[in-house]
Amino acid sequence: MALGLAPQTSVAQERFRPADASVMLAASVHAQGQREGSVRSLEQAWRADPRRMDTALPYARAVFTLGLLEGDLRWFGSAKAALTPWWQASDLPVEAFFLRGLVKQGFHEFDAGLQDINAAIAKEPQRAEFWSWRFALHLLLADMTAARKDGEEIERLFGRSEAEVYRAILHYRSGQPQAAIPVLKTKIAAADFQSPSSQQWLGFHLGEALRVAGQPEAAVAVWDKQLKAHPKSHALRLALCELLNEQGRFAQAKAAAGSQPMTDALLMQALLASRGLKDGQEQRLEKMLQERYAAQALRQEALIERPRLIYLISYGKDLAAGLALSVDNWKLQKEPPDAVLFAQAALALDQPRAAEPVLTWAKATGYTEPALAKLIGQIQTHPRWAGGKP
Repeated sequence: MALGLAPQTSVAQERFRPADASVMLAASVHAQGQREGSVRSLEQAWRADPRRMDTALPYARAVFTLGLLEGDLRWFGSAKAALTPWWQASDLPVEAFFLRGLVKQGFHEFDAGLQDINAAIAKEPQRAEFWSWRFALHLLLADMTAARKDGEEIERLFGRSEAEVYRAILHYRSGQPQAAIPVLKTKIAAADFQSPSSQQWLGFHLGEALRVAGQPEAAVAVWDKQLKAHPKSHALRLALCELLNEQGRFAQAKAAAGSQPMTDALLMQALLASRGLKDGQEQRLEKMLQERYAAQALRQEALIERPRLIYLISYGKDLAAGLALSVDNWKLQKEPPDAVLFAQAALALDQPRAAEPVLTWAKATGYTEPALAKLIGQIQTHPRWAGGKP
């Protein structure tokens, strides 16, 4: 979700945060054929004097962006390394506050990240991307009141057209997808929203609104079209793979995941597709995933990432561990896919009461989608939900 730097600039010119997030630089260091050289030159400038903020910040932003665009979270470590000399500082320039906030939220330090982004807004309230990230973090924390207020500020500062997109996102995240769909369709066709980042961002959210509204075929069509136009978009590719697998369209999901080196998230979807296809690749893909998790353990990377939850719960590797991880994850972030996984694990283990936080969140936000609605119904009619054993 992104705002432009001026009222005339599209809401998504700078930043595209699907289900997650990604910052689009004005002059992207990730342009085809230029990425390696551009990032390398930024890194060389930073390494020449790691305590120079004017070289550390561009490098930190570039590698953080790279991690989000490609779905490779290891780049977050590079961004944090660049910001390390100022990691505990309380008095920073606005750009340093902003980037530190982005990296903190990348490492799931959501409250601390929000504090830094608030500090950036206090210093420079006219920077639209700051408001966009704050809106996204408030949604992730299920603070719908704060997200709504962010939308009001966006309208005051940047105009009604910008605010309508955020209002549409709030609609489908609060049980009103039918109100969101026409707005997002109008915006994606509008002249002001034709930049590649705008199209990806709006295309992602239009697909999500359609999916939430129980129109998976329409969502697949939107994401497939956008992915053909923007084949490097990890967020669109992952969303399409997940929905195709959910619909049992395993061959299409496997094809969408691709054959190039896959992120953990895409590898997990390829594994699910191979299991559905019984194509003889399941064992090989699972071994690859296990090797990655072993390497992460050696690096002492403790983030709770969704692919691991899917592996433990949807794939069924260890339901008890998946439920325990869901409980911990829910304390940090409250996202719809995590809610579905949490409820799946609780039901599979015959522990419906464990998923009570999910039902509380769904009631408070109004959020619903076909898969979650079905799970909640099963939980509420479970013998152990009302009067049975906990």
